[in-house]
Formats: sequence, structure tokens, C-alpha cells
Amino acid sequence: MSRLDLQLKHYRLTTAEILYHMPDHPTLLQSYLWQEYDLAPIFPELHKFLDFWGREIEGKLHSVIVAHKKLIKPEEISLLDVELTMH
Repeated sequence: MSRLDLQLKHYRLTTAEILYHMPDHPTLLQSYLWQEYDLAPIFPELHKFLDFWGREIEGKLHSVIVAHKKLIKPEEISLLDVELTMH
């Protein structure tokens, strides 16, 4: 499915910063940045990824911070206080 198709189905560009404990040094946190089109507010793609992480990756999750942005939206119009004259 194309990005446009996903956006038309209300998917939004979603970014998650995942903090996890390093396997060899559990007192240290490492950051991983994940970005994908996902459906807010339930975020099924992010949940799939986090389930995969829990099963396959040794680093224990500490926290996840999520941001998302709707890319297709009505255009914003603002009036300018300018007058142009053409000859």
C-alpha cells in the first residue's frame, strides 16, 4: 500500500523514541528512533514492533515517547497586508 493510500485511510506519520536498557550495561539507557505510518490513537504498527522487540531483542524497554502528525489536512490560508500593482 502506498503512503498516500495509508494517509487517506487516516494513518499518520508516527515517530517513537524508545529508551531501553543496554544488555551488557543494564544501568545505562540507549535511545532508538522508530518511524512509520500508523493509525492513531491505537498505533497497531508500533504495538507490533514493540511485541517483536520484547520477543527478539535483549534490551529491556524502559519507556516509549510517541509523536504523530496528520500530513493531509486542509490548507491554511492567512491574509497578508500587502497590495501589489502590476503594469
